[in-house]
Amino acid sequence: MKALVTGGAGFIGSHIADALLARGYSVRVVDSLQRRVHPRGKPAYLGSEIEFIHGDVRDKCLMERALGEIDVVFHAAAYQDYMRDYSTFFDTNVTGTALIFEIIRERNYPVQKFVLSSSQAVYGEGQYRCAEHGFQMPAGRTVDRLDQGEWNLFCPECGRDLEPLLLEERHTNPTTSYGLTKLFGEMVANRLGKLVGVPSVSLRYSITQGSRQSFYNAYSGICRIFTRALRNRQRPVIYEDGLQQRDYVHIEDVISANLLALDSDGMNFQCYNVGTGKRTTVLEYAQKLAKQMGVDLEPLIPGAYRVGDVRHTVSSIDKLTQLGWKPTRNLDEIFTHYLGWLATLADTEDYFTPAYENMRQEGVVRMLSSAPETTPLLAANS
Repeated sequence: MKALVTGGAGFIGSHIADALLARGYSVRVVDSLQRRVHPRGKPAYLGSEIEFIHGDVRDKCLMERALGEIDVVFHAAAYQDYMRDYSTFFDTNVTGTALIFEIIRERNYPVQKFVLSSSQAVYGEGQYRCAEHGFQMPAGRTVDRLDQGEWNLFCPECGRDLEPLLLEERHTNPTTSYGLTKLFGEMVANRLGKLVGVPSVSLRYSITQGSRQSFYNAYSGICRIFTRALRNRQRPVIYEDGLQQRDYVHIEDVISANLLALDSDGMNFQCYNVGTGKRTTVLEYAQKLAKQMGVDLEPLIPGAYRVGDVRHTVSSIDKLTQLGWKPTRNLDEIFTHYLGWLATLADTEDYFTPAYENMRQEGVVRMLSSAPETTPLLAANS
């Protein structure tokens, strides 16, 4: 059996590739080695037994070659960032996905399964309940309210703060370019998969943690950024008020969900959350990490926020656990694994600060209107 992993040089994709090798698959990887993620080129952790193709998933000629003789496709390639180059999100994440099915149909390639790496970003601000007016899916928070430090979502009918619910697969409401394109990518995979006869499964990851997370980009870097601050005896800086609820899942649990999707015909043409279902605030995360590292430093909350962030995002995993899957690593174990991996690396250069400064200049990171004019460095909240 031969597997193709797009984005296979990245954090999640490379772990999928390794898991398939361990199962005896012949593995081919396509990756553009995007400079914001891989400024030093092909990473050393990609083994020599993997067939590597350097290129873009939007390149039809390249993808025709990459899909040749392939039995299963794990599509982990995606453009993700907080910048405002909207068309790049859609071109990469939606057109790139559609192109795979176009080639499969045109070439009559015998692909037996397609597994898409999606995201809880498809839920946008999420799912809430008002004590008086019931279930709601609020729109994205406005800059005007965020500038005043009004972080929580409220009921438009009565003005009460809303109670966040665990995110269920049936309700989607993306508010960012990334979230929109991940939802559209799921729709492409499910609908075109049925059209060309390729069973597809979409997995909506919570915030995945583990080894091989890029040092170089500012997306999903909470463990890396907070760890770096604490190792340098600096207070990690938190966006908003630190009470944002998040769901952190270990890379090994994400990989086991991918293998289950490969094996289970009962999952075909459906979407599944992959997380823990456990609520952790960003403040709790920083405090627990500091304790595990033996550093007595409280986080700094200077009054900054990131445009496009959601207030709370914690997934229900009931649908997937009913199939026998369950998360196996808690937050302490996530820290232990990550810190152990980090100790093997010599690179301690600060890559986040330039990326943060770029976001600040582009207006992606903003300060409260009442905040002092200081620049919060090393900040992250997802």
